[in-house]
Amino acid sequence: MVALDIDGTLLRWVEGSGTVHGEVSPTVVEAVRRAAEAGAHVVLASGRSLHGMTPIADQLGLPLEGGDRTWIVASNGAVVLRYPPAEVVHEETFDASGAVAAVLEHHPTALVGVEERGVGYRVNRLFPDGELSGQMTITDVADLVGEPVSRVIIRDPDATVDDFQELAKKLGLHGTDYVIGWTAWMDLAPQGISKASGLAHVASDLGIDAADTLAIGDGRNDLEMFAWAGRAVAMGQAVPEVQAAADHVTLPVDQDGAATELDLYFG
Repeated sequence: MVALDIDGTLLRWVEGSGTVHGEVSPTVVEAVRRAAEAGAHVVLASGRSLHGMTPIADQLGLPLEGGDRTWIVASNGAVVLRYPPAEVVHEETFDASGAVAAVLEHHPTALVGVEERGVGYRVNRLFPDGELSGQMTITDVADLVGEPVSRVIIRDPDATVDDFQELAKKLGLHGTDYVIGWTAWMDLAPQGISKASGLAHVASDLGIDAADTLAIGDGRNDLEMFAWAGRAVAMGQAVPEVQAAADHVTLPVDQDGAATELDLYFG
């Protein structure tokens, strides 16, 4: 099994921005398809929501013609689906109201978003352009987290990564797991849920061991996946913490590092 992160792994970052270019490079597309053609189960694993991932599968030409539907691990492991058509086969939800209230107490101007499957996100205020896929619908925070959700995004354009890391330690976020992103961006998820737990669900269905999984990623939300997979590969632009957790560091995304790694086995 080949588990691939999307942003910063398959898609290149726009310099000086928290957004990525919309197209996977032809070199990476060809490398991913070679892996699939060789019989590897290619699984997309991302913090993105469902509707932000299926277009990437389309770009990659997955599944192959006549092949089994593609597995996708979305929302940092909280949602596992097959595609096409999109069919959710496993979902984890949690009560995020307490964690969100605690965060907003310290960052009252933070942006809050919850996925609205197949449409986009319900948000308390609009996020910066390019940061969320799909439509944004303004919704009161109490209504956003009034029922169990699979993932909550908290974003504060006026804060830093260090601010959010310190906040997470201070609050403890009992009953909730969290991931700090590339900037002051925090994903709240059900406790114990990560890309690793989502991939374990896929591997169990396929009859594949974690030891037979190659995982490639670039973010802190890939750390559990790296610990789970038999071979973990960090992109060359990943922060030191992520690189240190990997078995190998490939070239940066701007140099098609994912293709370089895949070509070691499927070139």
